[in-house]
Amino acid sequence: VAELIEEAFERCGSEARTGYDFRTARRSINMVLMEWANQGINMWTVEEGEIPLVDGTSTYALPPDTIDLLDAVVRTGTGSSQVDLTLGRVSFSTYATMPNKNTSGRPSIMKIDRHTPPTVTVWPVPNSTSYTVVYWRLRRIQDAADGTNTMDVPFLFIPAVTAGLAYELGFKIPEAMSRLQILKAEYTEAWELATGEDRERATLRLVPRITS
Repeated sequence: VAELIEEAFERCGSEARTGYDFRTARRSINMVLMEWANQGINMWTVEEGEIPLVDGTSTYALPPDTIDLLDAVVRTGTGSSQVDLTLGRVSFSTYATMPNKNTSGRPSIMKIDRHTPPTVTVWPVPNSTSYTVVYWRLRRIQDAADGTNTMDVPFLFIPAVTAGLAYELGFKIPEAMSRLQILKAEYTEAWELATGEDRERATLRLVPRITS
């Protein structure tokens, strides 16, 4: 992190001399990382997790650094008898209009509450302890902390972090104001290159769902 800060200051035609320079740069790094979370799915932050369901309990806490759930299944059995069934996602309005929220059985849908801390509510209410929700979540990128740790990003994104930090610092360093357009262009190019590589490479297969 310290090396990225030094590089960003140099791109702005300046250098980090004081402890405050490093502190304000760490704030800017964290702002850049938060912006990335708003850009979409960062593949390296996708993690798998499990929630053992409890008989009669419908709402469960998610890890506090969870941004959102990408997908989830209800798992029953183990080994060769293991079965994963899709857990569909519904909106708040759809869940609110369900007439009987206390129906019990094998969960088939979920509602995500993205407040702090985030929670997931399943329906029907589990009627057994043999169910486990297996989910794939999008977690928050770790902060820059005290400037001594390694960035929580793949090495392919290091140029994008550096360019983004230089652009953010350009608003704070008077002598860098004339370079803002160049810094922005460099940041945009570095971000597009990194995100173009950070993508799912599996083949997309579309199958019609035919029902009676």
